Amino acid sequence: MSYNIDEKGYYGEFGGAYIPEMLYPNIEELRQNYMKISEDPSFKKEFNQLLKDYVGRPSPLYFAKRLSEKYNTKIYLKREDLNHTGAHKVNNTIGQILLAKKLGKSRIIAETGAGQHGVATATVCALMGIECVVYMGEVDIARQAPNVARMKMLGAKVVPALSGSRTLKDATNEAMRDWINNPVDTHYIVGSVVGPHPYPDMVARFQAVVSEEIKWQLKEKEGTENPDYLIACVGGGSNAAGTYYHYLDNMDVKIIAVEAAGKGIDTGESAATSVLGKEGIIHGSKTLLMQTKDGQITEPYSISAGLDYPGVGPMHANLYKTGRAEFIAITDDEAMTAGLELSQLEGIIPAIETSHAFAVFEYKTFNPEDIIVVNLSGRGDKDLQNYIDYFKL
Repeated sequence: MSYNIDEKGYYGEFGGAYIPEMLYPNIEELRQNYMKISEDPSFKKEFNQLLKDYVGRPSPLYFAKRLSEKYNTKIYLKREDLNHTGAHKVNNTIGQILLAKKLGKSRIIAETGAGQHGVATATVCALMGIECVVYMGEVDIARQAPNVARMKMLGAKVVPALSGSRTLKDATNEAMRDWINNPVDTHYIVGSVVGPHPYPDMVARFQAVVSEEIKWQLKEKEGTENPDYLIACVGGGSNAAGTYYHYLDNMDVKIIAVEAAGKGIDTGESAATSVLGKEGIIHGSKTLLMQTKDGQITEPYSISAGLDYPGVGPMHANLYKTGRAEFIAITDDEAMTAGLELSQLEGIIPAIETSHAFAVFEYKTFNPEDIIVVNLSGRGDKDLQNYIDYFKL
């Protein structure tokens, strides 16, 4: 079986496009054109050129010597934190802004949680001179102030989402409403492998540059394209999708997806969708979703704004359901401790989202000869205040 998307837009039983009729023209226009445009040689040339000269790719694959010594295994870090804007998000926004231009769109909307996707969207809109509106939950605006300032400085309009829990889910709802009201001139740059088909596949393809680079970088360093393990944190799951993409159907490579357990899986304050989720529909796709017995979406919680999402992308729902990936839920405390440890062992301060992935080494023992690649998906500048408050630095 294949763990890639099928022609109907499903990963196994997850995915599809469950959308209001009002959104049908927008989604259909994308579905009919995204592959044709993104496979076009002129598009590829421009995309790759921007990734190289603007984003600064390829991002290094760095052997973390002291971390490896501590855990007695070989740990490589895929340094997405070194990209322009400080995370993996920009890979996708560059792809989508080029797509939007080819479709003749003059206005961009986006949703953001931690603000990294909002910053990456505002960045490419400034680059291309296109109007940009970013929806962000009021709670996230307060806890991610530096990113809000960056978006405004880049010329974006930041609109607070004031409904529900005032976090990522609500920002996404507001962005969808905007798109329904402005179908002709507006493209919605979704920031993760979530939403109706073709978004999960489109975002995964633009992020697949990550695993494409891992293959040749690992070949250079270890003489093999295949690591034993790939590890990435998963909220919606775009950094993870990019990390796994070229290895999905390669059973020699084990996949570990790390979710946010928040204050603990059983506390009612968690975002561990794989454990707590049931099949349902959120933001246009069928996936695993945290919900009450009568199907109302329950509020997720995580110390990291970027993992604070009640669902997970359909690719990951399928990886979980089929057992292709091992899902591990890491608490706030475990993640914060792992983030501090990486900072002090390797001189790299990770985003709190990314810190969840590094907590796996306390959780699971690897063999000394195992080659492990961790996606260091974002840098911790945006989270310094959280770290300061948590550790009383």
